[in-house]
Amino acid sequence: MTNPDDLLPEGLEDRLPTEARAVSRAMRQILDVMDAHGYDRVSPPLVEFEKSLAGRMVGGNDGTTARRMFRFVDPVSLRMLAVRSDMTPQIGRIAATGLAAAARPLRLCYGGEVALVRADQLDPARQRLQLGAELIGSDTVAAAAEMIALAIEALEGAGAKGISVDFTLPDLVDILAKKALPLAPERIAQVRRELDTKDAGGLALVPGGAAYMPLLYATGPFDEAIARLFEIDAGGALASRIAGLKQIAERVAERARLTLDPTERHGFEYQSWFGFTIYADGVRGAVGRGGTYAIGGTDEPATGFSLYIDAMIGALKASPAADILFLPLGHDRDVAARLRAIGWRTREALSGNDDAEALGCTHRLDGREPTAL
Repeated sequence: MTNPDDLLPEGLEDRLPTEARAVSRAMRQILDVMDAHGYDRVSPPLVEFEKSLAGRMVGGNDGTTARRMFRFVDPVSLRMLAVRSDMTPQIGRIAATGLAAAARPLRLCYGGEVALVRADQLDPARQRLQLGAELIGSDTVAAAAEMIALAIEALEGAGAKGISVDFTLPDLVDILAKKALPLAPERIAQVRRELDTKDAGGLALVPGGAAYMPLLYATGPFDEAIARLFEIDAGGALASRIAGLKQIAERVAERARLTLDPTERHGFEYQSWFGFTIYADGVRGAVGRGGTYAIGGTDEPATGFSLYIDAMIGALKASPAADILFLPLGHDRDVAARLRAIGWRTREALSGNDDAEALGCTHRLDGREPTAL
């Protein structure tokens, strides 16, 4: 019978051996890919002063993001601390302080746990493993193309299959509203909202909103959607962005399915001209999101992405477990060490009653060689 005191809070769960092994392996493979491309890993603390952490986060100035973080008083400094809910702002702080004098563009990667006070309806988890990479000092087309290619390769290295990438243009309405499709400043947020919900009727009711109706249909497979977006581009206001999207797509077109939803803003509230969401076969919801943005506090341009591989656990743990070698009493320890060095996992008998199969072993060490059970 389960002790009520042993129950975990809503949105938190243990990772048992199979899941923990799959996640650890995927994390290691993803970070290895980033390292191979010259991204240096940094490891910020789990807890920081709330003011510093929230000040570099989206909504930090109005308290929106701060309310998503677990907060408590530091008994040493008597200042408010917070548990990070996103590692990206911490990377920005590191770039602006300890690595302020480092050459740009600066390539950094990271991996660690984050926690949320409340999760969203689509993902009830309140503790997540976040991995990512940031290219700081550049938000160019070349930087965006490098980020997407890196994210795809990292996920492939972790075992993801059938990767697809959905592009968006977070500042699309702002750009068009200036001249091409004029909107009163107070109407911009309304048009964004109706485009977010794909509500043609609501969009038509907003003064000036009807002109944005064609954007609702510039979605779908990339080649078709970008052609429709080009037709909408009155006066060439989006010419540079369309050219940039085509250049980015060209780099990764053979490695992933590409789609375009130029008005999608969920999860892209602070990105500038470009954003993307990554999906994989067999995984519910997005496995990653990224784009171009300005670092809070310094406004230094950057391009990056975050991967949340918890959603991939179901697919990852389906991979076969590694063989385990049972080491009986009195075995040759030098032989066991040699076998571990070439990749064997071992479990050593502590008594004559230990049963190799009951302990999950697949092989037994007989003399100097493993024998299948």
